[in-house]
Amino acid sequence: METSDLWKAYHKDIRLFIKSKVKNDQIVDDLIQETFIKVHGNKNKLRDHSKIKSWLFTIARNIVYDYFKENKQTTDFINEQICEETYADHSEKDCLPELINRLPEKYRNPLLLSDVKGLKQKQIAEQLEIPLSTVKSQIQRARKMIIQGYMDCCDYKLNDKGKLVGETKGKENCKICR
Repeated sequence: METSDLWKAYHKDIRLFIKSKVKNDQIVDDLIQETFIKVHGNKNKLRDHSKIKSWLFTIARNIVYDYFKENKQTTDFINEQICEETYADHSEKDCLPELINRLPEKYRNPLLLSDVKGLKQKQIAEQLEIPLSTVKSQIQRARKMIIQGYMDCCDYKLNDKGKLVGETKGKENCKICR
């Protein structure tokens, strides 16, 4: 898919998403442009084209996050819901933003910086001004809390290998998404 086709199909949705985070229209326009420049440079790396919208929102979210980080406004963005896009079908991905939002802040922030932003744990420790060992334990605890959240919300179970297994419930039966 060409970048121009992606622009035509998704730029309005991306603009609304960025506008919900950044109130200045000029900055919104700059961040949209930056998002699609990154999309253009990385579009050949996308393996599963059925997830293109999710991929676009992830790029936009990271661009907005970088903007807030550069302007010392990281905490405001981190504390908001991860992604506001909606899916036609209910899946385990629909529960994840709320599971993360329900984490205590001391676990949520290091997890987001590590698993969403992709920062090294040492960088997180420096940014949050806490010991590296604390960052490591907070990330591990956050991951365990999310696993427990899936078990509580969606009745998933851990198999013999420690992996979550189960079937996703319909949205009307989900304890978090309904």
